[in-house]
Amino acid sequence: MSSDELVVAVEPSADGVVLISVRGSLDGWSDGDRLVDALTKAAEDRGRRTVVDLSGLTFADSTALRALLHGRRSHAAAGVPLVLAGPMNVKVLRLFEVTGTQEAFQFASSVEQARTC
Repeated sequence: MSSDELVVAVEPSADGVVLISVRGSLDGWSDGDRLVDALTKAAEDRGRRTVVDLSGLTFADSTALRALLHGRRSHAAAGVPLVLAGPMNVKVLRLFEVTGTQEAFQFASSVEQARTC
């Protein structure tokens, strides 16, 4: 597995928080539907909160943004908070800045902070 290969791992916890860890590159060359599917299932399961750990994401483009916005909509409809956790790569942060979507998401500086915010 190369460092750019997309990995999406889902870890439900006993306290109702679902942690979705995203590693590698999430762009038009990777399978962004894996993240969409993980986010959709987390919203449907109606846990206490979903935390998306983006600290291992090395690059993101509109494919990543589409998946995260889809997740935001499905979580809002289910009444489940969705929090994006870092620390994030500057290339990933830039995606939110350039597209003006920072206000659409709740951010936390770490997974630990995201679990409780």
